[in-house]
Amino acid sequence: MGAQASSPLDRRQREHLRGRVASLLDAFLPCYRAQLAVSVLRRISLELRPQEPSGPQLSRSKKLPRVREHRGPLAQLWGHPPRWQPVFCVLRGDGRLEWFSRQEDFESGQRPLGAVALTGYRLLTSQRDYLHLLEGLTPECVSLPADPEQLPEARACSPLLLQHPFRQHLCFSAPSTEAQRAWSLALQGGIRLRGTVLQRSRDPAARAFLDAVRFYRRQRGHFGDDDATLGSDAEVLSAVLLREPLPAWTRTRTAREDAAARGTWAPDELREAIYCVVLASASAGLRAFQPEKDELLSALERTLRPDLEHTLQLRTRAAGGLRADVQVRLETCLQRSVDPQLPQLARTLLSTVEATLGAVQTLLARGVDRVCGRLRGSPRGSRLRGAVHWLGELPWDPELMHFCYREAECGRGRLEQLVAPFGFLGTQTLVFGAQDLAQQLTADAVATFLQLADQSLTSTLDCDQAAQQLEKVWGRVLKKLSADGTAARSEFVRGWLLRVLLPFLLRWLEPSGQAELPELDVGDLVTGSQALTTWGILEDVIRGILLQRINRELREALGRSDVSCTLVGHSELPWDLEAADAHPFL
Repeated sequence: MGAQASSPLDRRQREHLRGRVASLLDAFLPCYRAQLAVSVLRRISLELRPQEPSGPQLSRSKKLPRVREHRGPLAQLWGHPPRWQPVFCVLRGDGRLEWFSRQEDFESGQRPLGAVALTGYRLLTSQRDYLHLLEGLTPECVSLPADPEQLPEARACSPLLLQHPFRQHLCFSAPSTEAQRAWSLALQGGIRLRGTVLQRSRDPAARAFLDAVRFYRRQRGHFGDDDATLGSDAEVLSAVLLREPLPAWTRTRTAREDAAARGTWAPDELREAIYCVVLASASAGLRAFQPEKDELLSALERTLRPDLEHTLQLRTRAAGGLRADVQVRLETCLQRSVDPQLPQLARTLLSTVEATLGAVQTLLARGVDRVCGRLRGSPRGSRLRGAVHWLGELPWDPELMHFCYREAECGRGRLEQLVAPFGFLGTQTLVFGAQDLAQQLTADAVATFLQLADQSLTSTLDCDQAAQQLEKVWGRVLKKLSADGTAARSEFVRGWLLRVLLPFLLRWLEPSGQAELPELDVGDLVTGSQALTTWGILEDVIRGILLQRINRELREALGRSDVSCTLVGHSELPWDLEAADAHPFL
């Protein structure tokens, strides 16, 4: 499972895969350039719009999301034939898992036997899952040993199984159920941290990349959103390529056939080799594009600002015409397929995020009670310092945060049923998003509490007065948390309803509307024309119409009339689409 002495791919096969990556980049980068232009235009237009009267109430935590480092002895199934062998595993703060022969090798700084970033993995922890995985990895014509003591599963009493669609599976076994739980929570945190790196980013280029991936896949007939966008940019592109049809030799089970010939059981190493070649090529291609990307962003900034009004006028005029073209057909689809499902879908999303944010509030309240209790019991002792330090580390504690994370997981099954008719397969990304939101709000609330507490506590207060002061601080933080949580809840639900329903509507319109879409006349615009594509404007038009329905449903579900028509912090409609209705020939 670590470094391999040789690869099952020959030189010709590796060159073929690199060529496929080069072809993908040739087709993808034009989409990326266009979305970078859209991103810059969006950002500039938002800068010139009136600012919202109220922003986030909580102070933004300055700590970057991370995984608490976890280490300990495990058994790993590896080798030819595979055997359980002791290893010492270390989960790094960036979500990278390493394993060594001995703890001493780790402490002395030696190279690990193996290492892997946890992006894209799925963790299984039950014996049934383990046996199912074992059957899938075992060649049909190879029998497992008759002696039960030689069966690999005999020692997997507390399995930790990491599955990946394009890499070898990793099979570990913990020494106890307690160790299994601790490792499980730590590994799940690493998987989520690695998977949502682009979704969490505030860099407009990250959103441009994700939008470009969706446009690229849409050009190839894939409209439904799924979990292919989890990971870094190179990992996402690798997953996109490996989901496309590849040569027949990439699907052969070379390792299994070799195992069958030897009469032994062996994991499939071919997909690991394929994935590593594709990932390395995608990484190199994106690094080579970086200088052009930086130059393009600078050029877009220089050219779009002075021509902004003209560009937005063209966009508004085009949006008015496209809206008139699709309004009737779109309304038919909305009434037939979306309206009957929207109320239940919106309420299920709301209940999921409300339960998650409710758990955040409960966890924080318990944490503050603990600090106040320690203060009254030992105002100057190490217990108080420990309690304050514990509160600062609460957002990164996998055991404590699991209280919040499991609420996001609870709604998964119901959500999968509701979104399936729309072709949405990204439920894992949705759950990760809710968990990221819980962690971010927890981190912001803790940072705000510690900041206000530092301002409020003085040396003249006795322990009871100091505890009362902290309770007042918590009351202020709770109000801020409630305000930010309310805004985040609406933004989260609105954003995910758009991600579920918008691709469905675009796919429904595509067969009859693609041939009818006119070419957009952008006149003398040169750089700015990259931001004005017919399909991009059409998507904004459909998004605006859909967003009106979503806002209406949210107002009914929340019992409020002040639901904003835009996404806070994302501003899905930076262009004045309403003006297209009032002045269709501007």
